[in-house]
This record gives sequence, structure tokens and C-alpha cells, in this order.
Amino acid sequence: MTRLGPVLVVTMIDDPTADLVIAELHDRGVPVVRFDSGDFPATLSFTATLGPHGLAGTLSTPSRTAELSRVRSLFYRRPSGFTFTHLDEQNARFAVTQARYGLGGALASLPGCLYVNHPHRIGDAEFKPSGLAAAVWCGFRVPPTLITSEPDAARVFTKTHGPVIYKPLSTPLYRLDGVSCTVEVGEVTTDQIDERVAGTAHLFQRRVDKVADVRVTVIGRQVFSVRIDSGLLDWRTDYDRLTYTPVEPPPEISDALRRYLDHFGLVFGAFDFAVDRTGEWWFLECNPSGQWAWMEPETGLSMVAAMADLLERKTA
Repeated sequence: MTRLGPVLVVTMIDDPTADLVIAELHDRGVPVVRFDSGDFPATLSFTATLGPHGLAGTLSTPSRTAELSRVRSLFYRRPSGFTFTHLDEQNARFAVTQARYGLGGALASLPGCLYVNHPHRIGDAEFKPSGLAAAVWCGFRVPPTLITSEPDAARVFTKTHGPVIYKPLSTPLYRLDGVSCTVEVGEVTTDQIDERVAGTAHLFQRRVDKVADVRVTVIGRQVFSVRIDSGLLDWRTDYDRLTYTPVEPPPEISDALRRYLDHFGLVFGAFDFAVDRTGEWWFLECNPSGQWAWMEPETGLSMVAAMADLLERKTA
């Protein structure tokens, strides 16, 4: 039976990708309820009751109310965290935990809902060691990689596999002079490794002698593959230098994409590959909440429509 309830979009206020998808859904007459988890409890409230058919109840924003039992899909993007600034530290910590497991648990248990992606599955897939191990199992080529807190192990790895790059295991924002910055991927040499490595976990990886990058965005059953030429080690550092060309992934890559998503229970993924001088594709990572909409005007690929089709649960 077709579910005619709303699409829930869970994201922060500044999300241009979500804006485009919501506009497309509105044009199709599909109801949308957008909210940020950070709105709770100030401008977001909910009630969930457990019955014989699962959870039922309502979720309310200042302008919308959704019946939890009728939600057709949930588009989980980049919500901000829960905050309780009016409480002292101990009570705020308690309130955040209750919000996470209460509201978060209810949103993760909607009956018959299509999740793009399910927040628990996103959490699993965001661990880089898990993603790299799954990539090997699924048949991707993965550069030799070391994850360590031991300086000597890092030195041996760089000597054996150089040139080597350093990657953050996650991407928290740093603020420098009031400006938000990300930690860039960078090449590292043996003499740069010192005892500070022992302070936390680090990821080192053999640098691929690449001629281009490829971003492959999988939206449901549709695959959008775009070659990115830049001459940069990390193409995210200068978007003005990028040129885009739609390409077809090799058959073995297409098969591995589906195995990878199935492994983590995902229906969407933004995959990054490096293409070497022999034409081989090397898996770098898959972001289960990655950005993609900026490539549509550069390539003419119908990615926003594909995402709207998926969330609408359009079958034809």
C-alpha cells in the first residue's frame, strides 16, 4: 500500500542539498516536515506511544505536525546536536542523554518508514576502519593503510610504503581566527613523525599515484559517477580548480558498490576513488551523509530528482 504521509527531513538550518530536495518534493505535492534535532525541546516536541503495530504519535514543529505511524521516509542529513544551555553541566548531560535515546530512539523506529539513511547505520558506516575493512571484503582495491597510536609503527609504515598521506579518522571542525576549517589530507614523511602520534589514533595510507578522482553517488538503485580533474592531492581544498566529467564505473566497481551498501544497510552513499595511471580505481572512503547536489549543475545529472524519487517512494 502506498504511504501518503510526509517525508521527514532531519538536518541543520544551513543545508543547501536538503533545500533543493525539499523544493523538488514540494513541486510534486509531497508533504515535508523539516526539523533539526537541535530544535528540541525549544521548538520541537513529540509524543510516541507503543501499540500492537509499533510506535504511533506525533512530532510537531512551529509550522508542521507529522503522524509518526504515517511517515513515508526519513531523510537524515546533518542535524546539529542537542543542547540545554539553560541547565548546569550535570543536568544538561542527563537531558542530552534522555533526548538522544528518547527522540532519537523514536525517530529510528518508525513503522514502515524508508530511511535515507537510517541514523544507526550511518553511525556504523562512519567509522573509517570499519569502512576500509568492508571495502576490502566487498572487492575494492584499497591502498595499504595503518591506524595506530605508536610513533615507531608509523615510521616503519612511511619507510615501507612511502609516499604516505595522513587522514583524520573523522572530520571535526577547527576554528582558526573565528573561521571553521577542516583538517586537510596531507603527505607526511618519516622525519615528521614524532611522539605526538602517541597522543591519539592516526590514519596513514600509501598515496595513490593518481591522475584523477571519481565521486560515485548511489541514490537507491541509481548510480551517478563523476570524474573530477584538479591536479590536487585533496580536491576539496579548491573547488574553483575542479572540472567534472560523467563516467561509467567499471563493472567490478558497480558490483562492489552494491555489496558495500548492503553490508552497512545503506540506500545512499557518496564514494570517493582515486584513479591511477593504469586506470585502476582505488577506494578511499564512503560517506553515508555526503554532499552531492553541487555536481548536478556541473554535469546535468538528475540527482535531485533521483533523491526525490527515492524519498517519495516512487515506483515508476
